[in-house]
Amino acid sequence: MQLNLATTFVGMSTRGKHLAKFMLGAIFMIASATPALAVEEPITEDERQKLYQELVQEHKEFEQNTRILKRVVRVARPTVVHIEVNRTGGLSRGMPEETGSGVIIQLKDKYYVLTNRHLVRNASPSQIGVRLADGRELTPTAAWVDAGTDVATLAITGSNLHACRIGDSDTLEIGDFVMAIGSPFGLNHSVTYGIISATGRRDLKLTSEAERVDYQDFLQTDASINPGNSGGPMVNLRGELVGINTAIASVGGRNEGIGFSIPINMVMFVAKQLIENGTVVRGYLGVWLDREFGANDAVALGIKVPGGAKIRRITENSPAAKADLREGDVILSVNGVLIDDDAHLINEVAQTNVGSKIAMVIFRDGKEMTVEVEMGNRANFER
Repeated sequence: MQLNLATTFVGMSTRGKHLAKFMLGAIFMIASATPALAVEEPITEDERQKLYQELVQEHKEFEQNTRILKRVVRVARPTVVHIEVNRTGGLSRGMPEETGSGVIIQLKDKYYVLTNRHLVRNASPSQIGVRLADGRELTPTAAWVDAGTDVATLAITGSNLHACRIGDSDTLEIGDFVMAIGSPFGLNHSVTYGIISATGRRDLKLTSEAERVDYQDFLQTDASINPGNSGGPMVNLRGELVGINTAIASVGGRNEGIGFSIPINMVMFVAKQLIENGTVVRGYLGVWLDREFGANDAVALGIKVPGGAKIRRITENSPAAKADLREGDVILSVNGVLIDDDAHLINEVAQTNVGSKIAMVIFRDGKEMTVEVEMGNRANFER
């Protein structure tokens, strides 16, 4: 199995069908609550009419329970855009090289489109076309990308633009209902529905080294995501943006019910810096980590909650060295966030503001202790 970036390449045929999980599940619940019919015996016309009336009533109750889905769609769809990349000149100027999706947000009274870097990479703003839900076509005035997270931000201007409300991806739990909106196989503004299947997916192997994403903390969902959904929003049932869809796990390029989205908190950390600085400034600790350290090792050391990241080496004159972190220390938490493993620590440090002082709980010589570390600038150490 390989992980495919969910970008549509022109010429692909439509494959897969959207499974309306919620609708089907609700129908099953209604059916299980209805007395079984003796199908081998014919029913009278009066009985048939009675059943019809029961269906009308049950349908009303069913619609009451599913109306929230329709409301979420009405709120979110106007914020979703279709993106075409044509290195000879934007929308409607020949066959686009790649197509995907994006979502409009608003920051400080200005509008931007969030999408994936792999969709718009190596394209100038004039080569990117943005089609709004009402059919209008815009050309971005600026574009910024971050290869480390596969996030891109496009600046747009126009009248009557609709922005998606930003949610909090840190509050998402496995089992939460979500919806994905995008342009799978070029089918604009398609909506799929599912749940959060897992959080904190890291070390995923994407289809090519060129598309490697260094900072991974993906949300996994069974909402159908296909090529062309790249950059489109994942929203919760409050209509809030909680993720940017980016990849699928696939055997043959088709949807297998496993899709991945970048959590919106990570996206916004990157997007705000891209807008303000044109680049992303990441925190730096200065430790080399033991990638082989796992739950069994943590238990053997006497750590109560298996997890953490073990330090293998300290970089000289780094924030870690100044805080007296040592080889063999196990970092258990950063600013109250329990650390699962080395990849998790890397993400947490990278998303910490440079110059901020953070509380770090470590395990050393059989005991827990707290140290304060002032975050450095990664760019000053990695050149």
